[in-house]
Amino acid sequence: MRTTATPNEHDTTTERVLFLAFELSEKTWKLGFTTGPGQKPRERAVAARHQARLLQEIAQAKRRFGLPDTAPVVSCYEAGREGFWLHRFLQTQGITNQVVDSSAIEVNRRKRRAKSDGLDVRKLVSMLMRYEQGEREVWRVVHVPSGEAEDQRHLHRDLETLKQERASTTTRIKGLLSSQGIRLRSLSKFPEQLDALRLWDGSEIPSGLRRRLLRVWAHHQFLSAQIAALEAERRALLQSSQEAPIDKVRQLMQLKGIGINGAWLLVMEFFAWRALKNRREVGGLAGLTPTPYQSGASAREQGITKSGNRHVRWMTTELAWSWLRYQPESALSCWFRERFGSGGKRLRRIGIVAVARKLLIALWRFLNTGVLPEGAELKAA
Repeated sequence: MRTTATPNEHDTTTERVLFLAFELSEKTWKLGFTTGPGQKPRERAVAARHQARLLQEIAQAKRRFGLPDTAPVVSCYEAGREGFWLHRFLQTQGITNQVVDSSAIEVNRRKRRAKSDGLDVRKLVSMLMRYEQGEREVWRVVHVPSGEAEDQRHLHRDLETLKQERASTTTRIKGLLSSQGIRLRSLSKFPEQLDALRLWDGSEIPSGLRRRLLRVWAHHQFLSAQIAALEAERRALLQSSQEAPIDKVRQLMQLKGIGINGAWLLVMEFFAWRALKNRREVGGLAGLTPTPYQSGASAREQGITKSGNRHVRWMTTELAWSWLRYQPESALSCWFRERFGSGGKRLRRIGIVAVARKLLIALWRFLNTGVLPEGAELKAA
């Protein structure tokens, strides 16, 4: 008896998804659409930041692929100068979006790789499908902060930028004087000192150089005034604000060796909005985790990953040196002296990175549980 074979019927219970990848640039955005693997992506170009045109292209792509208007859309783009506003806009339109860390995208390891916006958008859309199918190692997704958490980071980042600019003006003044054989140790009374300065032959500073020095000094004073205003604003918030992040700043400042600069940066960049689950996440998000290299009989350490928040990594390293000075009897300081205290400068620099990672984890636990780091002391009331 012959039986009639029944044709395979496609499962219509699963709703088809439109995958969308962005390749962002200053003037033009490249879009790549597809609905599944093995299908050539539909590529379109739109003017950058043209929201209405973007929504039109998404609607046209649904019609092109035979999808209903209610079909879900999943998108991705690389983190960059556009920040997170596009992510928030896509979410308001009901689109599931992923912001991808560009340095974590897997690439071809050949020496020469072709690169263009078209190639990049096709690669992104293919990796987006792999990611949505459960292959989570193709890239790392950026954790997008809330609008409030992102806004809170501007004060200390602006303060950091202004201090760097002021330091550059100081270096510029000293460099200009050094080119004439003059060494100046301090700029506290610079305009008055300028009249008394003499060149190598005893003559006065030339008028052109003098005017330039005074212009740089005026910029230095302008930056100092802005820094003072921001620091006053920060002190006022610390005294009057009842917000949860400010409470965490006050809690960290109770520890010896941690001042307002370190406490504020760690909280606003890290502890105020990140739901950290364990110590590995703390170290990994700061880029302080080791990167071993092992192949056969060869095994070596390549140093820390440096793939996390650079502001937190820099500040934690500075706080580690401060911790050794102001918390000398803590378990962490004792561990550093036993392990690295007898070594040279290079060994101590290696050891301070280990202290920074341990300290960051201890501070995270202190904020979450209230338990002091072992052997640590609080400031006097």
